[in-house]
Amino acid sequence: MHIDPNITAREADAAPAPDAAPAAGADSAPIIENDAETNGERSIGIALRRGWRRACPRCGGGPVFDGYLTVRDQCMVCGEELHHHRADDMPAWITILVVGHLVVPMLLTVNDFWAPEMWVHMVMWPVVVLALSLLLLPRFKAMVVGLQWATRMGGFEKKS
Repeated sequence: MHIDPNITAREADAAPAPDAAPAAGADSAPIIENDAETNGERSIGIALRRGWRRACPRCGGGPVFDGYLTVRDQCMVCGEELHHHRADDMPAWITILVVGHLVVPMLLTVNDFWAPEMWVHMVMWPVVVLALSLLLLPRFKAMVVGLQWATRMGGFEKKS
């Protein structure tokens, strides 16, 4: 390796090595951890994690939603068709179940340790429930879409 005395340490760190691979740009293909088209298996765990991030269950690169809860017809990155999902009421049911199991113990703990006035409960808990519901509902819906994709439910069957 040749060291040029006219280059500062900062410039040397920023310069790419001559034998280094080119950096991934916007036009490079996405790296797909679990591409169902190449290995035939779809991981439920990876699909659920990608759903939690609200990303495409196949590539993890594109957003699964076009808005707050509207599922895109297809992924913007890998082109996977998502329009045939059937999430229906399951995300709302999971949200109610999880939010209820989080809020009720919190409510009881706050009431036992601090015993605030009733008006504090009436102001605080609806806000907490609403915030948790708005945060969790899209994540659970994307996880349901990912689960359906991973288990090949509905229109997510293997293409022949």
